[in-house]
Amino acid sequence: MVRNALRAGLLLVVITLVLVPFQSTYAVRVADSILIYVLLGIGLNIVVGYTGLLDLGFVAFYAVGAYTYALLASPQLGLHLPFLVILPIAVILGGLAGILLGFPVLRLRGDYLAIVTLGFGEIIRVLINNADTVTNGPRGVMRIDRIDVAGFTISRPIDFYWLLLVTVAIVAVIAFRLEKSILGKGWAAIREDQDAARGIGIDTTKAKLAAFAISAMIGSLAGVIFAAFQRFVSPESFSLQESILIVLIIVIGGVGNILGVFVGATVLLLLPEILRDYAELRMLLLGLLMAVLIVLRPQGLVPRSFGPDRLLAALRRR
Repeated sequence: MVRNALRAGLLLVVITLVLVPFQSTYAVRVADSILIYVLLGIGLNIVVGYTGLLDLGFVAFYAVGAYTYALLASPQLGLHLPFLVILPIAVILGGLAGILLGFPVLRLRGDYLAIVTLGFGEIIRVLINNADTVTNGPRGVMRIDRIDVAGFTISRPIDFYWLLLVTVAIVAVIAFRLEKSILGKGWAAIREDQDAARGIGIDTTKAKLAAFAISAMIGSLAGVIFAAFQRFVSPESFSLQESILIVLIIVIGGVGNILGVFVGATVLLLLPEILRDYAELRMLLLGLLMAVLIVLRPQGLVPRSFGPDRLLAALRRR
């Protein structure tokens, strides 16, 4: 029965992904937004789900990627570098920012870790907002270049849909392989008991820094695509509310589960659109629904036990 349910769920996902390109431009843009948040959720899931470290400042890495592309591919600095040149620069800067955050919080846990990471996210936002001569401050960066790869320009929502779909698939596979690797086993040990993990010889310092760096690189990658998609970025796009939304995606979807990230992002981004006709009650209804979900399904809509490995195993059985 479980096997049939998993197959039905996978079939439904495939059908949805295939039908999206044939929908209206509005529906495709919503799908693009969902995929961007799926990418962010996968990145944060490495720190929160795999390693068990609560990070409330993940939006800072999102901002690093977005502003790297915005500044290097717009009239703001007059550089207009190619997308394939900016992308590795943004990812590397995101990884360095992750390590920069990781070093001060190596000895912190729980609430203290959450407060420090929250502060880091706000510091990045305030720096962007106040660096008026470079980032144009609260006015943001406009007229960002479109993505141009080998003479093919990615400008329409459907173009970004395919780009995001491929990117999410690649990043999801990488995250899944990392979870099953030796490093992933170290993260799991740290999540369960840091002291015990250290006692059995795991270098918790390197493992945590690796988690922060890889997570930040994925967040920065999402920021690059977001900046190219919107062609405008401003500090308001990287507020604390965005960080909370990304955390909610993995909590409601299922902490430590890649499939849960897909479900959580879809639920949290589709519901406001579905409830758009009830503008006055939309946020109230959304909040009530999230509270009910957390009470009834504290493990998330897709528990850790229903991970990709179990799905693959079920599909292989006859």
